[in-house]
Amino acid sequence: MRNIFYIFIGGGLGSVLRFLISNYTQKLWNVNSFPMGTFVVNIIGCFLIGVLTSYFLKVDNYLKFLLITGFCGGFTTFSTFSAENFSLWQNGNYPVLLLYVLLSIIVGLIAVYLGLQVAKN
Repeated sequence: MRNIFYIFIGGGLGSVLRFLISNYTQKLWNVNSFPMGTFVVNIIGCFLIGVLTSYFLKVDNYLKFLLITGFCGGFTTFSTFSAENFSLWQNGNYPVLLLYVLLSIIVGLIAVYLGLQVAKN
């Protein structure tokens, strides 16, 4: 139960920080219609999950729930997606890597479209 509490706290903090950084970045670098705020948050999140995962491979404690699952999960799920893909790449599981990337993007776009259509009715 304590781990769920840490995930809850980290997720809330990550979500708020994502909102603040994304909005500030978008205002600072308004590059035509490129979603710079989301891009910056995703790249920061990927870097953070890499650093944190490397550290927590050696140490197993509650902070991994607070910082990796909670904070990084609230900050951006793209970081988890990227870390999983990197793991597939490291393990030489290229067919699954390619399938995961393509399906995630294509099916994700289709799901957004379908959600928008359902909400219109």
